[in-house]
Amino acid sequence: MRYLAMLAMLTVAAAPTPDTQAPTPDTYTPAPAAHGTTGIALPIGRCVNLSNMLEPPNEGNWGRPFQDADAARIRRAGFATVRLPVRFSGHALTAPPYTIDPAFMARARHVVDTNVAAGLNVIIDMHNYDELFADPKGSKARFAALWRQVGAAFRDEPASVWFELTNEPHRALTNANLVEVLSPALAALRETNPTRPVIVGGQDYSGIDSLATLALPDDPYIVPTFHYYDPFPFTHQGATFIHPTPPPGRQFGTAADNAELDADLAKVRNYMRRTGRVPFAGEYGAYDRIPLDQRALYYRTISTAFASIGIQSCAWGYTNTFRLWDDNGGWIRPITDGIATTTTVR
Repeated sequence: MRYLAMLAMLTVAAAPTPDTQAPTPDTYTPAPAAHGTTGIALPIGRCVNLSNMLEPPNEGNWGRPFQDADAARIRRAGFATVRLPVRFSGHALTAPPYTIDPAFMARARHVVDTNVAAGLNVIIDMHNYDELFADPKGSKARFAALWRQVGAAFRDEPASVWFELTNEPHRALTNANLVEVLSPALAALRETNPTRPVIVGGQDYSGIDSLATLALPDDPYIVPTFHYYDPFPFTHQGATFIHPTPPPGRQFGTAADNAELDADLAKVRNYMRRTGRVPFAGEYGAYDRIPLDQRALYYRTISTAFASIGIQSCAWGYTNTFRLWDDNGGWIRPITDGIATTTTVR
């Protein structure tokens, strides 16, 4: 997730003058899933990230751990896919052969298998590999070794399990060197998973503008992705893990917000027209201390807007920050009832 890596570099503008325009009524209508002419698209449907569970330094550092009951609960709520961020790099040797801790690998496999058994698609995402972003060239060998191990561990999973090579490239990992750095890891993964879908996002935390120059490895089973937390002063207002903290009180749904979202939808359409590929939004969301009516408006608007151009999306996150589920109160229904996807999966 973008905010975790932006703490030291984010500059937040002063709170804007409140726009007197009332929040926009629903102006988007979900459409059938887009069909590409190049590569593949995934049947994601309604999707939620299992946030802050396996990607902290240790499970439980950033909220409660995954519980087996979560999987069936998510499926019963109408979700079809979970995205599972995992910090494999934080549980592996730093020198050859870069062995991943067997206990951590077993835990990741248990979480994946529990969600598969509940009938969910699972995206296994290598998350928070900070060393890769600081020194892509120097990290290539370890990165490939990690994916060789992950591929072998999950080689017998059903076709509903997909891989995401790395979350939100940034710092020294840019679109200019992305293919060079990812290709050895992809080759290592393909030793055991020759046709399993693999997801790739671009530079600058996979923001929507990364699509403009995103180059992908030469592989017929690659799926592009982007993340969406705009407007950032709204989605992260009051979040004390951002320095400086975006001030509270920012409303969503102003005329400027609507124009920005329409322009961003045009960027995705242009990408699909230019490349023939169908991306998806792997993350979007709004901080859980924002007033509920505003959060509900945001999740409904963003998911429906992308669905209106045939793009599927995955909400951040389940129960640890940006939460959609509260252990004491259940699903936050004003939000989850409004999460939309395309009218057909494919």
